[in-house]
Amino acid sequence: MIVRDVFGTRCGRVIAKALTRSSYVPAPSLTWTQRRFNQHVVRNQRPFRLAIIGSGPAGFYSALKVMSLIQDAVVDMYEQLPVPFGLVRFGVAPDHPEVKNCQDRFTEVASSPRFNFIGNVDVGRDLLLSSLVPQYDACLFAYGASKDRRLNVPGEDTLSGIYSARAFVGWYNGLPEYAALSPNLDAGDTAVIIGQGNVALDVARTLLSDVDRLKNTDMTEHALAVLAKSRIKRVHVVGRRGPMQASFTIKEVRELTNLPGVSFAPIDTSLTPPEPGKLPRMQKRLTQLLLRGSATPSTSASRSWSIDFLLSPTSFSGTSSGVPSLTAVNFARTAFEGQDPFDAKTRVRNTDEHTSIPASTAFKSIGYKSESLPGMADLGIPFDSASGTIPNFASGRILTDSSALAASNSQHLPGMYCTGWVKNGPTGVIASTMEDAFASAEAISEDWERKIQNVKGAGPEVAKEGWDALKDEVEARGVRSVSWEDWERIDRAEKDRGRARGKEREKFASVDEMLRVTE
Repeated sequence: MIVRDVFGTRCGRVIAKALTRSSYVPAPSLTWTQRRFNQHVVRNQRPFRLAIIGSGPAGFYSALKVMSLIQDAVVDMYEQLPVPFGLVRFGVAPDHPEVKNCQDRFTEVASSPRFNFIGNVDVGRDLLLSSLVPQYDACLFAYGASKDRRLNVPGEDTLSGIYSARAFVGWYNGLPEYAALSPNLDAGDTAVIIGQGNVALDVARTLLSDVDRLKNTDMTEHALAVLAKSRIKRVHVVGRRGPMQASFTIKEVRELTNLPGVSFAPIDTSLTPPEPGKLPRMQKRLTQLLLRGSATPSTSASRSWSIDFLLSPTSFSGTSSGVPSLTAVNFARTAFEGQDPFDAKTRVRNTDEHTSIPASTAFKSIGYKSESLPGMADLGIPFDSASGTIPNFASGRILTDSSALAASNSQHLPGMYCTGWVKNGPTGVIASTMEDAFASAEAISEDWERKIQNVKGAGPEVAKEGWDALKDEVEARGVRSVSWEDWERIDRAEKDRGRARGKEREKFASVDEMLRVTE
């Protein structure tokens, strides 16, 4: 499935087709859009009911595709928070508003009468999976990663001044879970970020940007107030391997090198191929950017940053009196194991040489993992805790057990599917997420056409009632569900708050605030 432009007209035409509703009428002849995307509409004796758990891009793109492939499909989307869009709302950097344009497309999907948003319902707790699953023809797990990977080094849990990059990003983006984080950014002038992905560079850019540059974004006011008092002037972005293995991209590096008043020293030329001009186009551009340095010389810069390669964290050092606070991050120098240090897959090993970087603040940006939902195991839905994913075929069909993928008799757990980070791990961008979601949606459609039924359901002849049969159970637990109309009230209120401050929106940072708007 190839879409020319995630935010452009081609995707818009597919969405328009997906939102076309026709109740119990013959399917229309194939349109140009259907032929172009190799689609056909699946018809059956009764409406198809799908539960999607998670309201981020993976969930919305899956809903879009399923509604375009299955005539009269009804989608119920469950979200733990009262607000939709997942990582687009809480993970995208506030100074990257263009990445959030997909929210407009998702709103089009939600406008269909065949789509129901059920917010503020924590599946597995507020609503038992054993109750939910039988009410649907298929269930698609599309939730994200809620757990940080750990370094497991001394001082990680005992010193103040050490933060998860995911928590920090959630904090300045208004994620209620981290509203009380309140990072101390005025303890010293140096920060270390462990990890060299784009999230690490987002954190670095936020720390080094002039607050005036961020005031007109949707960054929360409480985050702007803390950043305005920050004393951090230097940031080290540290990784275990070299520049040819780093996972950051050109755009993020370029933005940092172009920050006004911020200097970046070119990296060591020994870490790059002797003739970078012969590299593939993208690698060549990134390497040249790293070798060029910043437009602002160090002599006139008020702040600076560096990318430090071949360093593996071994411990955190801190004060011994009062509240134990970070004073330095300690590293072992690493060396390449393979013969080609410029191969993207080359691994490294720790050496006996060590070094330290004095710092008052550190951020861990080494990846995230999804977690299993309560009740999954009882339904026979496997989960790989090591990778933080649900074992699955590439199509998104969930396997019968975690070891089945390597077995010759791999089998699909009928009616169970996954997509996004819980399927693949925390990787990819919006475009790749869309492609992956479309693949899982196509598998759902194919199985419905072949009459492969949810193994926990009541049978193909029995119509599934979905949320209509479940809302009483949720309300009996004292949980107030949030509809799409409720979300639109929250959306309008946030935009009104933002308009009063000269910005697009001012997010509510607590669930209680959100719910009060809907009363």
